[in-house]
Amino acid sequence: VTPVAVVRAAAPGFLAFVLALGIVVRAVVDNGLADALRHVLPDGSGLLALLAVAVLAAVLANLINNLPAVLVLVPLAAPAGTGAVLAVLLGVNIGPNLTYAGSLATLLWRRVVQARAERVGLGEFTRLGLLTVPAALVPAVVALWASLQVIGV
Repeated sequence: VTPVAVVRAAAPGFLAFVLALGIVVRAVVDNGLADALRHVLPDGSGLLALLAVAVLAAVLANLINNLPAVLVLVPLAAPAGTGAVLAVLLGVNIGPNLTYAGSLATLLWRRVVQARAERVGLGEFTRLGLLTVPAALVPAVVALWASLQVIGV
């Protein structure tokens, strides 16, 4: 393997995009997003509160990407307890399947698919996401809530 092949495989353009994404999100967080989210983030460990936290995390992941969403939401959810933090993690891991930009994994997947001359249209991707995300997120949060009831957290 040559050094040039290693650099090409590292995809410097994509790495620059990820760095730029982090910088932009940090600026947005520092200039009001964290305060706004603090006001809408539910408090508590009831089923509806956990569902709301997970949905908020999923929406935010689709707007700013799942990695920055984790960095923003986990510190805000931590005072509400383990259940809220776990609901954030469910939301940012299941929810990003609604949009291409929702997760870095999806962006990388799309890059690989395009390199192989395959095409997955935005409409098809979004339609499948709208069907699968709620069908996976709601039962996952219900299972989280039930397990928290069993262990008494």
